[in-house]
Amino acid sequence: MNTAEHILFLIKTRGPATAQQLALALNLTSMGARRHLETWQDKGLLQAEDRADKVGRPARYWMLTDAGHARFPDRHSDLTLQLIAQVRSLFGEAGLDQLISAREKASEASYAQRMQGTSTLAERVEALAQVREEEGYMAHAEVLPDGGFLLVENHCPICAAAKECQGFCRSELAVFRTALGPQAQVERVDHVLAGGQRCAYAITPIKPIKG
Repeated sequence: MNTAEHILFLIKTRGPATAQQLALALNLTSMGARRHLETWQDKGLLQAEDRADKVGRPARYWMLTDAGHARFPDRHSDLTLQLIAQVRSLFGEAGLDQLISAREKASEASYAQRMQGTSTLAERVEALAQVREEEGYMAHAEVLPDGGFLLVENHCPICAAAKECQGFCRSELAVFRTALGPQAQVERVDHVLAGGQRCAYAITPIKPIKG
C-alpha cells in the first residue's frame, strides 16, 4: 500500500482527520500529507470540513465522499441488490424476511463455532471481532474504562443490501447478542445508515444476580 492509499485507509478506519494527524501517523510533513489529500479531493474521493476546536482557529478535517467509500469492497453490491429485488418480487416481504432469518441462523451457528473454547466475555468479544474482520468489516474491539467493550466496524461490505433492506442490520444485532450470550448487553451506538462514520456496538457485562 503506497502512501496515498494509506491515507485513504487511515481515514476509512479512524474517521475524519487533519493533515497534521495523518502526517504524524505516516511520518510525513504536513505539507506532504496535504498534497496527497488535495489530490484525492480533486479526484472526488475526499472532502474537507472546517471544525472549530477548543482553542485557536478552526481545523480542517478530511473525510471520505461516497466515491471514497466505494473504493473499498462491498461484496458485489449490484448482484446483491438484484437478488433482493427478485426475492421481493417473487415472494414478497415475507419471503425476504425468511431469507434474512435463514442468514441469521447460519451466522449464529458459524459464530457459535468460533466461540468454542472462550470462557470470558473479553475472549468472546475478541473472537467476534476477529470473525467480523475476516468477513471484511475492518473490525476491532476496544476495552472501555468502565469495564465494557466497544466493537467497531469501519467498513460495511453489505452496505448496499442493508440500505435496501434494513432487516439485515436488525438481524446482525440479534446475531451479536446470541453470540455473546446472556452475560452481555449489546447496543448499537453508531450506525453508517444513520449517517455515522462507522458502525459501533457497546457491550456491557451483565452481573449475575446472586440468590
